[in-house]
Amino acid sequence: MGIHYDYKSTRGMKAMEKQAKREKKLAERKAKRQAKEGIKKESKVNVMSDVTKPITLDDLTNPNKK
Repeated sequence: MGIHYDYKSTRGMKAMEKQAKREKKLAERKAKRQAKEGIKKESKVNVMSDVTKPITLDDLTNPNKK
């Protein structure tokens, strides 16, 4: 009987702890995902080229040209 009494008296607290743990994990994942996306977005911004200049084969294939 003691187990059941203990379960009912503490289940609200355990549920709150589980919810807090779940929210903490989600926040960490979201922060990690945003950090990764931030790095990718920065690299894409630097790739932009002049719109008025025509694209040549050399522009596409030369690895040394930035």
